[in-house]
Amino acid sequence: MTGSRAGRITRRSLVVGGAAVVVAGAAAEAVNLRLLPGRSTMYRVLGLDGPAGTVPDVAPVPSSSGSFVSSARRGRTVGWTIAAPEADGPLPIAVALHGYGDDHADFFGSHLGYDRFLAAHVAAGGAPFAIAAVDGGNRYWHRRADGDDPAAMVVDEFLPLLARRGFDTARLAFTGYSMGGYGALHLAGVLGSARVRAVSAISPALWTSAGDTARGAFDDAADFRANTVLGRQRSLDGIAVRVDCGTGDGFEPAVRTYVDGFSTAPAGGFEPGGHTTAYWRRTAPQQLNFLARHLRS
Repeated sequence: MTGSRAGRITRRSLVVGGAAVVVAGAAAEAVNLRLLPGRSTMYRVLGLDGPAGTVPDVAPVPSSSGSFVSSARRGRTVGWTIAAPEADGPLPIAVALHGYGDDHADFFGSHLGYDRFLAAHVAAGGAPFAIAAVDGGNRYWHRRADGDDPAAMVVDEFLPLLARRGFDTARLAFTGYSMGGYGALHLAGVLGSARVRAVSAISPALWTSAGDTARGAFDDAADFRANTVLGRQRSLDGIAVRVDCGTGDGFEPAVRTYVDGFSTAPAGGFEPGGHTTAYWRRTAPQQLNFLARHLRS
């Protein structure tokens, strides 16, 4: 009697377990086909995000931080951090744009750890350069209807600050993740190849239509049309471009549309990963190698 019951429980467990696998697989496929929301969360739960990136256990490159009152941002106090290895002469510089809800500090320290990734890059023989991050608020790195203009802040206020501090802003790159990935592509396109050598976008927050955008990303449909990077890939002609995005990222469909719009495919690509710090850390070494190569050429 006991053995018979154990047998029935085992068979039932197998059936339930098998059904769970089928349901999980179907849910994953539905998410992958954009039929369900929450691709990053679902991929993480199902273990499809790929390996998590780890900040190197090394001493970070030296950094300095400060702030200034931005006229372009209507009197807001803007914070910044510059991470730069020791060098004999002026270093080229990558301006790093943060994601929504973050600030300049999130590129460094325990969050993304770019000051340690840069130290590891240089220790391995990579060409040195500096990374400078600045606060843009949650305004999606373009001029807004209320007059707040984080793009002008970067170009007209932060770049001159970097030049005054001895960095070679004639050898300039942009990088960023999420909202900042969009911002990097947008600003590189605005300035063009006469001023920008490279742009590296990680999981850029892109949409193919105004109706799909997140609340607050743009003022209205006209603002979206004026500032979207889709359809403006030619503005990056002459600039080295890298775009990376996880296949579990909700922005991945729009990012693929954007990448497909280049006549020559950008560097980077798509691999398992979500819209997560773990994925951004995993891509960091490739991002830094790409930026270094094009900043030093």
